[in-house]
Amino acid sequence: MSVINWLFESQLTIHGQAILWREIIGNLFGLASAILGMRRKVWAWPVGIIGNALLFTVFLGVAFTNPQGATLYGQAFRQVFFILTSIYGWWRWQQNTHSDASGAAVEPRWATGRERAIYIPAALVAVVACFVIFREVGAGFPAPWWYYLADAWIFVGSMLATYAMARGWVDFWLCWIAVDLVGVPELLHFKFYPSAILYAVYAGFVIWGFFVWLKLARTSQAAAAAPADPAAQVSS
Repeated sequence: MSVINWLFESQLTIHGQAILWREIIGNLFGLASAILGMRRKVWAWPVGIIGNALLFTVFLGVAFTNPQGATLYGQAFRQVFFILTSIYGWWRWQQNTHSDASGAAVEPRWATGRERAIYIPAALVAVVACFVIFREVGAGFPAPWWYYLADAWIFVGSMLATYAMARGWVDFWLCWIAVDLVGVPELLHFKFYPSAILYAVYAGFVIWGFFVWLKLARTSQAAAAAPADPAAQVSS
């Protein structure tokens, strides 16, 4: 059996529940990407793209058979935008890679007031628009109204978080926390257990990552605000 066939056909059964190996592997790639992202390593992006591609096939149950028999459009198509945004982030971080020993590719900072004045209203409008679109398209199975609203936020919030990460905004960790608060209950409800467990792990990791980047941002801000060395001014 080829690797591709194995990925698409192999399942793990736990307490009578079939789980796709590609769902487990895809989420592990996602976790590795998050760890590399916290460490500000460029490799975070290509590693994440592999996980996104695998998870796309898991959540798009209408085209790729999955044991849950459910299609989560928001979860599936956000993987496509993850890949597109990750290509941008990969390029941007590669351009900004420092030559120091840390190999850090971005300098964390909070988004400015002007940037927030743009992305927050844009995100709210996008959530409403996606809710309407997803509900019109339908889920392919009986779904409550909240399913479409949850998927709309997961879709938009994930895109916003990935873009904010590419820009080096500390805000991106807060976006991920808000996505996880909705995503974990939804995944549990539709029996995507490996993804739900990994998302719960992400939540704890994201809180840790937030404080790591917050400290880096404060250190950078303090260094920028520090007065210049008088001796250096005299010699110049």
